[in-house]
Amino acid sequence: MPAPIASSTQQPPVSFMMTFVLAVSAGAIVANIYYAQPLDGVIGAALHLPPWAVGLVMTLMQVGYGLGLAFLVPLGDLVENRRLIVAILLLNAAALFGLSLTSTISAFFVFILLVGITSSAVQVIIPFSAHLAPARQRGQVVGNVMSGLLMGIMLSRPVASFVTHYGGWRLVFGLSGGLMLALALVLSFALPSFPRHSELTYRKILLSLGPLLLNVPELRRRGGYQAALFGAFSLFWTAVPLFLAGPTFSLTQQGIGLFALVGAGGAFIAPLAGRMADRGWSRPATGCAIIMVLLAFVLVAIGGAMGSMTVLVIGALLLDAGVALNLVLSQRAIYSLAADIRARLNGLFIALFFIGGAIGSALASFAYALGGWPATCFAGAGFAVLALAGYATEFTPIRRLIWQKSSAAE
Repeated sequence: MPAPIASSTQQPPVSFMMTFVLAVSAGAIVANIYYAQPLDGVIGAALHLPPWAVGLVMTLMQVGYGLGLAFLVPLGDLVENRRLIVAILLLNAAALFGLSLTSTISAFFVFILLVGITSSAVQVIIPFSAHLAPARQRGQVVGNVMSGLLMGIMLSRPVASFVTHYGGWRLVFGLSGGLMLALALVLSFALPSFPRHSELTYRKILLSLGPLLLNVPELRRRGGYQAALFGAFSLFWTAVPLFLAGPTFSLTQQGIGLFALVGAGGAFIAPLAGRMADRGWSRPATGCAIIMVLLAFVLVAIGGAMGSMTVLVIGALLLDAGVALNLVLSQRAIYSLAADIRARLNGLFIALFFIGGAIGSALASFAYALGGWPATCFAGAGFAVLALAGYATEFTPIRRLIWQKSSAAE
């Protein structure tokens, strides 16, 4: 049986292999939420879904993920983390296998919802990685794990497209179910135990979420920044396949998949972001991240107008890098607040920016239909401007004093 985590004063550095296992796990689990995004049309045709119901595929997946954030992730502050992660992964595997085998519409939607709920296990793993790391290494470890998560998000779409092309959409979910079983086995041996001794009941844990959101300004601020930037991210990656398939570039589904693969390179900034946070550079780096996203939409607008794939790719890389940079900086800041409420803080933070992502996805189709690519880029830049306006308040006298106190505490 793995040894329990040592106290904060005794914690050794996290090994490269442990960080690698956590990063791969995070990427593999979060990919489950996004596999269906490029496949909803194929799935709809196979199950004879009416046109209005095709959109429910991703909607129910996202609703399920939100339910998992609200009701499963807070258990990380109450239940021994290794057992909790393994148990949720086993349920996740069962839901994925059910999804790959179902032939009825009602059962399909039930399994989609369950896959979304149980994929929230990834948000137990990330704060767990922060628990593992000593304070001096926390940003680096979280950054590396977040790099894996971001790669999972970005690679899930092209992987799903390629596997479906050769083996059908059911194979995507069947293979992922097998992968979740393998992960559950590996993590049951690889992770140290992390016993929880909270005096709170599950009911009190849930009731504490609202007060935490109201009473932790850094959570609201960081959640607001990331909600805006993730809204821009979701808007871009929802609309860009439509633009790339249009008359300007006329790419096939495989070409669009390759574009997504190239764009995934922006996730490699995550480990660097963690090191910036560990050195106390979070504040200026946050401003850089927001400006990167704003400049990215300027570039993709220019690339679209010029018909330049090179400029479009550079803009996509800059967008992904800016979003990844701010995400790691934000989670590093939140994980430094209080270890005993870390899972709940993380769940609330993810829920906040997940709402921003949902708004961005919904706005993408509307903006593209209304004004094409220029309107889409304008809307994406608007999200970045909102984040920049919030960041500007960091420099008011009161906020400056709060920032200095929080930096000293870290």
